[in-house]
Amino acid sequence: MGVSGCGKSSLGAALARECALPLIEGDDFHSAGNVSKMRAGIPLTDADRAGWLATLGDELAGHREGAVLTCSALKRDYRERLRAAVPGLRFVFMALTREEAERRVAARAGAHMFPASLVANQFATLESPVGEAGVLAVDATAPLPALVAQVRAWL
Repeated sequence: MGVSGCGKSSLGAALARECALPLIEGDDFHSAGNVSKMRAGIPLTDADRAGWLATLGDELAGHREGAVLTCSALKRDYRERLRAAVPGLRFVFMALTREEAERRVAARAGAHMFPASLVANQFATLESPVGEAGVLAVDATAPLPALVAQVRAWL
């Protein structure tokens, strides 16, 4: 979990391979309306995210053997909704500075639905999960193999 550009998809895919678990790419489950808003540079609201989070909770719950989900889960309420669907759910918080997130998102312009103009809104929305049960905070700028090893050891 974390803001756009933190590396959720890269780490999620690597962990899914490493753990032999299915990958649920959260961005694939946004409604067409949500995607249109983001492409237009319009931040999503809690109401926009409600159906998306419910769908992601259902997807996770459907994988009784486990799965890796990539999801921003920016607010504690969003994380609690996912925890309600899957008790014992754990989160890896990919911590990143706003400047680095903006740089990364700008670098993938045109290849992703999320524009760099929305990064500031994600940081304004983010409620740090540090201190919540079942959360591991990692440095999102660390090399991917090191992140995979750190998360595997924690799991």
